[in-house]
Amino acid sequence: MLYPFEFSTSLTFGKDAVKKVGILFHPLVTAARRKAEELRGFLSSQSMTVWLCSAWEREEARKQLNGTDLVLSVGGDGTILRSAQAVAAENIPITGINLGNLGFMTELTAGQAEEQLPALLSSKGWIDERAMLQAELATVGREPEIFHALNDVVVARGDVARLVRIEATLDGQHLTTYRADGVIVATATGSTGYSLAAGGPILYPHSRDFLVVPIVPHLSSLCPLVVPENTAVELRITAAHQHQGTLSIDGHINLSLPDGATVTVRHSHLTTRFLRIHPDSFYGTLEKKLKGKQ
Repeated sequence: MLYPFEFSTSLTFGKDAVKKVGILFHPLVTAARRKAEELRGFLSSQSMTVWLCSAWEREEARKQLNGTDLVLSVGGDGTILRSAQAVAAENIPITGINLGNLGFMTELTAGQAEEQLPALLSSKGWIDERAMLQAELATVGREPEIFHALNDVVVARGDVARLVRIEATLDGQHLTTYRADGVIVATATGSTGYSLAAGGPILYPHSRDFLVVPIVPHLSSLCPLVVPENTAVELRITAAHQHQGTLSIDGHINLSLPDGATVTVRHSHLTTRFLRIHPDSFYGTLEKKLKGKQ
């Protein structure tokens, strides 16, 4: 979903448009930390309240979200995925500043940031809203756990390089039992990530449909599936020879799965909102992005 971004009062940069900005950065990249500090100085000079936090410290970031109008994510797409985990429940828009390679979700290069931010923060941008997934993990003897993903939910084998059996059910109807390295359930946003590497199709980013993609399936003729947004996908894992499997949420929340664990994936009530300044040009830049160019 795309729509203009309008602040409630004046369009004057740094006074009434945006009053409080959070900056989340990749803590292991020196250039990202340095850029985050530069941006804090730049925004503070505009009489704005600014806070800074590692994108890896999700709970610490959440403590500072009250009253925040915008979050800048400084790093690459992985940093944005962590930023989305921190802010999605508060409906705060994110602008990504790219110091990585692909930057499918980022909006500005490091060199563009100070030049473009005044226009972006004075209500000249637009909101790009992306669908998310909800994953419910059920294991025997434990309370169900709920997770939300912007990119993908992956049920896969653990450390041992052996196939696992994953029983897949869609809306209560048995689909198949995959013998594979795993199964990816991906959003349209995630369709250009791990899902694409596993042979899945690319969806337009604002599609609310999502994908079910097996990872290196053995003796299976079932292709990747595109399913509508109201579908419930249930994945039940049986790990070969009692080895545990793994649940991965957006590539950075990773949990061990015992035999019989069930992960139910459906459309989330949460969304991730990006504040952008450039025109929407997904098709025009797709090939360039896939080749890793800015």
